[in-house]
Formats: sequence, C-alpha cells, structure tokens
Amino acid sequence: QVQLVESGGGLVQAGGSLRLSCAVSERIGTPYGMGWFRQHPGKEREFVAAIIWSRGSTFYRDSVKGRFTISRDNATNTISLQMNRLKPEETAVYYCAAKMASGFLSISWPYDYWGQGTQVTVSS
Repeated sequence: QVQLVESGGGLVQAGGSLRLSCAVSERIGTPYGMGWFRQHPGKEREFVAAIIWSRGSTFYRDSVKGRFTISRDNATNTISLQMNRLKPEETAVYYCAAKMASGFLSISWPYDYWGQGTQVTVSS
C-alpha cells in the first residue's frame, strides 16, 4: 500500500521554481515530522527540509535556506516544498518521508515511510 505520494517534479531552467507536494495517507496516522530528501545519482540521500507536523516548526539544510519553503496543510493531509531560484546542482530525485516518533528529522534512517520519489531536473 502506498502511504506517501509525491507530485510536482519536472524540468526547469536555472533560477526557476518548482513546487513539490506529498499526499499522506490517513492510514499511517499523524506523523511527528515530515521531511524532504534528495538523492543525486551514485550518492547518498541528503536532507533538504523538514517540518514538525503539530507545531509547524521547520528545518532546512544551509544551502536551501531562503530559497526553499516547506509547509503542511492539515485539511488535505499534504506537505509541500516550494523551491525557488533552483540551481543545476540541485538536479536529483526528491523524496518525502514520514517519521512517526519524535527525534531528529535531518537524518534519513529513522523515517518510517517513504514516497516513490519525483525527478527534479534543473537545466543550466
């Protein structure tokens, strides 16, 4: 059963914007936190942004601060990642993830559920 479904990836020119969304199945309940990660070919998955569901507190990797915004919509049970001023080196597969227990949100292994990933390609 698919618990997280991402959408919104695609091709954009450098400096452009994309908005990713992640629909969270009600079957998993209310997560403690949700995160966005990305993976470049042949590299480890890296943290991009996270949000504590109940409080709305947000966290970002340094390189995206001021350009990316993570948000959640309680009514539709979705999270989004607005990405502005994209750079070619940010081309990657982007994944959303749900963590059910409290704890650090910037590392990937404690997350309980993962989406299938969505490709983001930034052309130079």
